[in-house]
Amino acid sequence: MKRIMELMEDAVKEAFTKAGYEEKFARVNVSNRPDLCEYQCNGAMAAAKTYKKAPIMIANDVVAFLKENELFSMAEAVNPGFINLKIAPAFLTKFLNEMQADENLSIEKEKAPKTIIIDYGGPNVAKPLHVGHLRSAIIGESIKRMGRFLGHKVIGDVHLGDWGLQMGLIITELKKRSPELVYFDDSFEGDYPEEAPFTVSELEEIYPAASAKSKEDEAYKNEALEATLQLQQGKRGYRALWNHIMKVSVEDLKKNYSKLHVDFDLWMGESDADRYIPDMVDYLKKNNYAYVDQGALVVDVKEESDTKEIPPCMILKSDGASLYNTTDLATIVQREEDYHPDEIIYVVDKRQELHFVQVFRCAKKAKMVEEKTALSFVGFGTMNGKDGKPFKTREGGVMRLERLIAEINDEMYKKIVENRSVKDENAQKTAEMVGLAAIKYGDLSNQASKDYIFDVERFTSFEGNTGPYILYTIVRIKSILEKYMQEGKNPNEGTILEAVNDSEKNLMLELSKFNSVIAPAFEEKAPHKICSYIYDLANAFNSFYHETKILSESNEEQKKSWIRLLVLCRDVLETCIDLLGFEAPERM
Repeated sequence: MKRIMELMEDAVKEAFTKAGYEEKFARVNVSNRPDLCEYQCNGAMAAAKTYKKAPIMIANDVVAFLKENELFSMAEAVNPGFINLKIAPAFLTKFLNEMQADENLSIEKEKAPKTIIIDYGGPNVAKPLHVGHLRSAIIGESIKRMGRFLGHKVIGDVHLGDWGLQMGLIITELKKRSPELVYFDDSFEGDYPEEAPFTVSELEEIYPAASAKSKEDEAYKNEALEATLQLQQGKRGYRALWNHIMKVSVEDLKKNYSKLHVDFDLWMGESDADRYIPDMVDYLKKNNYAYVDQGALVVDVKEESDTKEIPPCMILKSDGASLYNTTDLATIVQREEDYHPDEIIYVVDKRQELHFVQVFRCAKKAKMVEEKTALSFVGFGTMNGKDGKPFKTREGGVMRLERLIAEINDEMYKKIVENRSVKDENAQKTAEMVGLAAIKYGDLSNQASKDYIFDVERFTSFEGNTGPYILYTIVRIKSILEKYMQEGKNPNEGTILEAVNDSEKNLMLELSKFNSVIAPAFEEKAPHKICSYIYDLANAFNSFYHETKILSESNEEQKKSWIRLLVLCRDVLETCIDLLGFEAPERM
């Protein structure tokens, strides 16, 4: 289905043309004065310069033809040249009935779907997820869901940090603690044990202990660097240990990501790109993209239009070691070879922007990707505590994600039990659903690039622009529909009739905007636009609900119409929260 704004613009273009003006001036916007009109066209102001006429004269000429159009119940010219518009109730009703009959709720699927890879997550193995991993996971998951909803083939990749010094540190510390393990016996030729010699909890203790030692003991650090090198060169015992580390870590990561309703199609990491590095380095040298500077291999990526210094992209250090640049470029080569994507989106802390500018420019300059392949950086801000500093535990440490989720769930459980709206056996499950909405909506309602304050008290409130408020609205709708069905009636019968009051028309107008929101939100990688939309929609529904006695209405056709309107409202809200990555309970 066409967007309602497009339908209006088509009508306004026709009116401009009939009045003798170019259709390019016929842009329609949502009115910022809803007390005066619903939509507005300011094109007469811009056309005045071209036609050397007063804007109000042009506006009057156009309005004369708009008044003939059944799409509008009001079209008027207002000084100094605004065109104020109101949608005809009959047209709005027709649009909503068609929207309800459409299995995609008026969303047009992409006619030329793209293959898109989203790189989000990025945790290091052998370390627990902490709050710093939250934004990448939540924002990336939402962008992935939006893309799929619009018909694109979207592939999510966790892109693990699994190949660097942390592996050498763990292996070195294990060797110090348990030198008798068969993995450290160079003469061993048998099969290594299937069971890992550590649990995930032990692994999470080993890494920080080893990291701390390496900062104080140069010899220990050198031993870890040597272990890293031997692992990467294929030492058999170290590879077996690495496989154990990966298996134990990934199982734990999957469990924790699932609590966030985040999942990945690919569980790949830096190690998967390692085999592409030698050929990539040869290619860059042979084609004169790379050169040696002070012993390091680099590629110039600065451009004439740069207003600040963009350093060369370093491919290999002077000792021949690879860097994040190297593995990220090799990963692009791998993705190009395996998937030929139209776009690769990186959802990463905005402080890494310079790194990705260098990597993207190098990949394009060296023709590692096709010309058409877009490389996009979605940089997010930090999640801060009320003190404005990065979110910490009360003790001052980095908070584990599990702990944050548990604290939010406990807070929601208390509120739900106090509310006494959910029986005890369902209260915990409901608290988890509402808690996830509090976390995700609290994050996604902010523009991704902005820092924001993680305020537990505000995010878990049932009032205001919060996840629980959105869910409470959906549950309220479900409760009305359930009572209607208890009367033995079918909520899927009947059609939506013309609005009988302003609050109903306002709700209808908000519903009609649905297909104007989703595609732009995806194109701009902006989940906050969906949050803003559903907050307006929830407010419109609640105003309508408080002014309208839905179930006690004596006119059955009118009651059916309102019930159909509620069904559409529920479906739109539930579709939107699914795109944001959470769901609504039956009761709260």
